[in-house]
Amino acid sequence: MPIPPHLERPESHGNYSDSSADDNPLPSYYDELTHLGKDLLTNTQIHSDGRIDLSVALATDLPDLPSDHARPVAEFAVDSNWRRERPPMNIVIMIVGSRGDVQPYVALGKRLKQDGHRVRIATHEAFRKFVTDEKLEFFDIGGDPHDLMSYMVKNPGLMPGLQSLTNGDIIKKRAMLKEMIYGCWESCHATEHKTGKVFIADAIISNPPGFAHFHCAEALGIPLQMSFTMPWSPTTAFPHPLVNITSSNAKPGLTNYLTYYMADLLTWQGVGDVINKFRMRILNLEALDVRTGPGIVEDLKVPWTYCVSPALVPKPGDWKNNIDVVGFYFLDLATNYEPPTDLTKFLNAGEPPIYIGFGSVVVDDPRAMTKLIFEATSQAGVRALVSAGWGGLGGVEVPSHIFILGNIPHDWLFDKERVSAVVHHGGAGTTAIGLSKGRPTVVVPFFGDQGFWGSMIHRARAGPEPIPHKKLTVANLRDAIRYCIGHEAREAARKMAGQIISDNGVEKGVQSFYRHLPLLNMRCDLDGRRLAVWWSTRHCLKLSAFAAQTLIHAGLIDIDELDLHSESRSGYK
Repeated sequence: MPIPPHLERPESHGNYSDSSADDNPLPSYYDELTHLGKDLLTNTQIHSDGRIDLSVALATDLPDLPSDHARPVAEFAVDSNWRRERPPMNIVIMIVGSRGDVQPYVALGKRLKQDGHRVRIATHEAFRKFVTDEKLEFFDIGGDPHDLMSYMVKNPGLMPGLQSLTNGDIIKKRAMLKEMIYGCWESCHATEHKTGKVFIADAIISNPPGFAHFHCAEALGIPLQMSFTMPWSPTTAFPHPLVNITSSNAKPGLTNYLTYYMADLLTWQGVGDVINKFRMRILNLEALDVRTGPGIVEDLKVPWTYCVSPALVPKPGDWKNNIDVVGFYFLDLATNYEPPTDLTKFLNAGEPPIYIGFGSVVVDDPRAMTKLIFEATSQAGVRALVSAGWGGLGGVEVPSHIFILGNIPHDWLFDKERVSAVVHHGGAGTTAIGLSKGRPTVVVPFFGDQGFWGSMIHRARAGPEPIPHKKLTVANLRDAIRYCIGHEAREAARKMAGQIISDNGVEKGVQSFYRHLPLLNMRCDLDGRRLAVWWSTRHCLKLSAFAAQTLIHAGLIDIDELDLHSESRSGYK
């Protein structure tokens, strides 16, 4: 299907990262947002622990927002009998983040490919080999996940604060943001590099940090499904995972609900100008303002699939039929893994060790962190496998109770009682694998949603309260490890593992994707096994490329009478 003329790209992907002053002026925002209304005062501020502080002050006492306030969503052109005919599609999955963010969607992509779809994973160059090794198509959207993780540790929260505005970091990171947004757009239509095979996206799956998602779907008129490893949709049940409520005189449900809108406003305050330039200059779409931009995905009820186990995050009552909580997406990497001899020897030399690793997080002082870990494990009386990771742990003399790990599949390492417990940063992927294998967990959050997962694990008694990395000491890490090797944590983790495995997350995720597609408006009227790409006003028919070509050759329709059907296929127009 050709790209509509007004959407042809005016420049190459390589030029999108240009950060000239004219193209990327500094925004007039800080790390604080105050909203004053007739009866409501809210103040949000990015806190040093990577979360957002929110205070709410009502001038008038208001009733709470009831848990049943939401109404069922009238979804556009969905087919209740979605299993009958699912035309092969070009699906682009946009993922911005770390390896832990990408891996679940590789599992989803492989399953979608089994159904005959062409699946393109659009993410960072660092993950090219990982994606292609799993036999999926890869597209580089730009951005460096190592830089992103390092930046988030130094400037935690959604938006950079005042320090970043004065040290030049903001210019570099906004240039990276622009590069990734434009890269996501190219992933929707760029020809496959090696084969030269044309690719035009028929549907988009994206996580929220892939900020281009909605705007690309709107421009192409194709369906979008949002997906994430943590809650992002407004609810009265719990606050936004990145928000810390410091004070509120509003009722609990209303306060929780407001946290999502304030997080959206803070995000828009930092990226809205970049998105609007993208919409106007590249997509030929109108700019969005502060009333329409921040909550557009929620306002238009774009479908969501959360790849989180309901055992850990049960679906709230005000998440209606456009939102599914399906379970974790697991990718089996352990099948062909052969551990090195020295690791096998260490594992067999005594009681199962604990695992300690912080994944993609870049640790500020790896030498000090390494010494702390060595001493805490010694005092706890446990052996430990310590992953070097991007944090660069190690670099000091290694005691006999420690083994330094390189890159290793967690689904192999955490299986078969090879380790007794895990200590990690609270990334959703590591959390999922550890709990699915029944491993009690200590979370040491560095930024973002990591503290949220630590709190969820603690609530389930499968681990202690999370320990923010800046508050980590030998004593509190030692005590946390001791709790995890105790009876209560082991039993809670074992119980949760059974629930997580029974979720069958990937299969339910695929079903969720199909269930929310506007299939009634996507299928060809003459052959439901094919996608409609043309519309005949004269005959009131949606036609596939094959059907249109056949009818044109038979002299039954005129090609000049056909319009692109995609312009109205998503329901966003």
